[in-house]
Amino acid sequence: MRTFARVLQAAVATVLVMAVGHGVAAAAPVASPPRTLLPWTDSEPEGVQAPAAALADGITGTMLWSRQQDTPVPIASIAKVMTALVVITAGDLERPVTVPSEAIAYCVRNDGSTAGLSAGEVLPTHELLYALLLPSGCDAAYTLADAYGPGLDGFLAKMNGTAAQMGLAATYFADPSGLPIPADDSTYSTPADLIALGLRAMLLPVFREVAGSQSHFLPGGDGHRAHNWQTTNLLLRHYPGTIGIKTGSTDAAGACLLFETVRAGIPLIGVVLHSAAWSGAAARDDAERMLNWAYDPVLAVLPIR
Repeated sequence: MRTFARVLQAAVATVLVMAVGHGVAAAAPVASPPRTLLPWTDSEPEGVQAPAAALADGITGTMLWSRQQDTPVPIASIAKVMTALVVITAGDLERPVTVPSEAIAYCVRNDGSTAGLSAGEVLPTHELLYALLLPSGCDAAYTLADAYGPGLDGFLAKMNGTAAQMGLAATYFADPSGLPIPADDSTYSTPADLIALGLRAMLLPVFREVAGSQSHFLPGGDGHRAHNWQTTNLLLRHYPGTIGIKTGSTDAAGACLLFETVRAGIPLIGVVLHSAAWSGAAARDDAERMLNWAYDPVLAVLPIR
């Protein structure tokens, strides 16, 4: 854990320098915080239930703590992060897209979460991104994949091609929603790969804005009904400094959460996989345990909270 100590030691020093620059008296020497302020050096977060998890520096991706970080497991709707990444990278986000009837049948057939879209509705791509990431709409995932593939096969090739380009060797997408098609373990990744994916996606301003929204209202207009989408990310609602990213849940994957936070100017990114069978609260709690383990010692030495 010495890397963790060096990373957060530097973070503490940076924050204290900023405080001094704004006329705030530092509580300790800026250049070298006492090692007694780094009690987590030889510890790990307590009570994390997820069998696969990781927490990393949100700038460099340096791993601070992990469990089974290179073990491939199902990731459920966290797959939608790659769906959004492929669409945003393609551009033309004002493009009007028609919701195909098969998108609705796809959700019903696979018992997928929906954004409440209706067949024949026409929405701009950037609105469908909210439908994709906030309520985790599998109908939105199908609609975007069908439009931007074109067709699901073409889109899946783009998802897996992007993963290969990013060096995510232990990641595979068999469905744009992360649904267990054709089998429970057909879409999979590792904590380490998901950290890299999350970092890449959050560099995109559009993704960052959408993934950090608690809700989004789309008034009714030409070609579409009104929609009011709420995030499924409980951490975004309850943990100060959370700025994203995506939940996931299936029988095989359990409750999952890819998340990023910024507190005291320090960004952290993490993931928990299968925190519980279905409980989003369990995934949130695991994430909070990991984040508190990292942030609490740092916040304790800051002159302002």
